[in-house]
Parts: sequence; C-alpha cells; structure tokens
Amino acid sequence: MTQTRLDLARIRQARHVVDPVFLNTPLYRCEALEPVLGCAVSIKLETANPVRSFKGRGTELVASLLAGSAAPAAVCASAGNLGQALAWSGRTRGIDITVVAPRRAARVKLDRIRSLGARLELVDGDHEVARERAAAIARHEGIRLVEDSLDIETCEGAATIGLELVRSTPTFDTVLIALGGGALATGVGHVVRALAPGMEVVCVQPHGAPAMTLSWHARRVITTDSADTIADGVAGRRPIPAVLDDLLLVADDAVLVQEASITAGMRLLLDHAGLVVEPSAALGIAAILEDRDRFAGRHIVTIVCGSNIDMDAYRRLVGTSGVRI
Repeated sequence: MTQTRLDLARIRQARHVVDPVFLNTPLYRCEALEPVLGCAVSIKLETANPVRSFKGRGTELVASLLAGSAAPAAVCASAGNLGQALAWSGRTRGIDITVVAPRRAARVKLDRIRSLGARLELVDGDHEVARERAAAIARHEGIRLVEDSLDIETCEGAATIGLELVRSTPTFDTVLIALGGGALATGVGHVVRALAPGMEVVCVQPHGAPAMTLSWHARRVITTDSADTIADGVAGRRPIPAVLDDLLLVADDAVLVQEASITAGMRLLLDHAGLVVEPSAALGIAAILEDRDRFAGRHIVTIVCGSNIDMDAYRRLVGTSGVRI
C-alpha cells in the first residue's frame, strides 16, 4: 500500500493512551436485520461510551499531548460530536476547551458541550464558517487548533476501531463507513487495507453533502456551495486535500444515499436493533437499502458512529410521535 499519513505502529500504541472507556465497543451480528436487508449485518456500536460517538478515541490522543504544556488550551469547530469529545477529554486533564459550533446544531449536543465545562461560541452559518472562526480564535489566543481529520490524532484514534474489526471472527466482506471530514474512513480504512486487504472499504455520504465523495471519484478536491442534509455530522463542503489523498489510498468505493434512505435506516435500527441513532450513524444501512443486489449474500459490518440527537427531532424523522422512547 502506498503510504498514507497514518502509521500502524502509532495506531497500536494509541490503544495504550485512549481511556479504555472508549475501546472494545460492542461488535455483534444483528440477525434481526438480515431478512430485511438480504445480507448478514454486524454492528460496531460506537455509541456505548460517555460522549456517545467514536470521536473520543481521537480527542484522547489530542488531549494526552496537550496535558503536559504550561497552559493547556485548545479550540475546535464542531457540529457537536467532536466538541463533546474534546470537552470530555480536556476536562479529565485540566485543559481549557473552546468549541465553535453552528447556531443551528442539535441542542442536545450544544447542551452537552456546556455541561462538560467547555466554552461554547455559536456562529451563524455552517461548519465551514465555524472552522474559520475556530482558526481565528486559535491565532488570537495562541492555542492549539484541533482540526478533525486534518490532525492525525483524530484519524489514528478512529483507526483503533479498525484494529478491533480486523481481529474479529468471523471476518467481514465489507465495512460501511460514514464519510464526513474523513477521520473515521481514513483511520479504519488504513488498518483494514494493511491487515485485512480482502475486506472492501465502502464510504457513505448523503446526496445533500457530497463534497468528499465527489472528490474521491474525481481524484481531486471538489467543494460545494452548500450542504443540505439531516446528517449534520457529515455535512462538510470543503474537503481537506491531505485527507482526500489518504482516502484515495484506502477506500474501495464512495457512494451517496438519499435522505429518505437515511431515515429508513434509522427506523430499521430502532425496530430491529433497539438503537436510537443520529442520521450519520444510519448511513451504512441506507447504502444497503439503496443497493441490495450489491451486498446480497455478503457479511457486512457497519459502524454506528453516533447517537447524539434531539429526541423531538428523532421522533419527527422516524415517525415515532406516538411512541415513548
């Protein structure tokens, strides 16, 4: 494999740095989904931790490096999950954390960031506007700017998920990975390509936020003017060139799915797996729904990457207004 920015030895070492609360998340075959989807489906449940997403694996690495500095502080832009994770990792190590988020981000995510002791600044606009503001704060205050997917720690933290997947028995034919900035996809993809090259790596993104997928197919960065999707966790418009370079080396395919398929995937995960998930976490199921023939008869593993969603919004999306959850 041509070299990516990631390093397998560092990824293995990361398991000794990341708080065990984020490691060895449940991985199990969900037989109840199989008659509906037409293939064997296993779930890697990255919501079973204090921040209810995979992001804590990466922020643990970032925070471990910052903890030894004289006045540790960091700022990040986040739709919610990275901000929660960085706030959690910073709080346990005495690091001053600032999170810049779009004002329209999910309230449950914003409330959780505040409750974890981080300073929260809201901006009008989308994630790209928040990234620009976070960079300005970092320059002005002279503190660490944490950039998801660009900072290698966020990728190599996520890559520890790959180590857990490749050591499983039985092995999988395909791993379906939500694609946003690219930390999860490049991290898991790097490990799979190195240690389980027979496993197909398929990235999944919404049609309403297709920038990274379009870039992967074109083999060059393509930006979009807007992002319009319920999957706010993957709603970027400007792919990072270095991350795209990594993704081109580790992904076998990148596909786009419709909003209706995402909500259908969320509903299936509730009805057949008892899981309440945010839209980004249902992208893998959505991909199977839209191309059943491709995955028929195969053993698929999908990474359920987050469950931070306002429950009123969740009920509207999955049509459970009359159900107590």
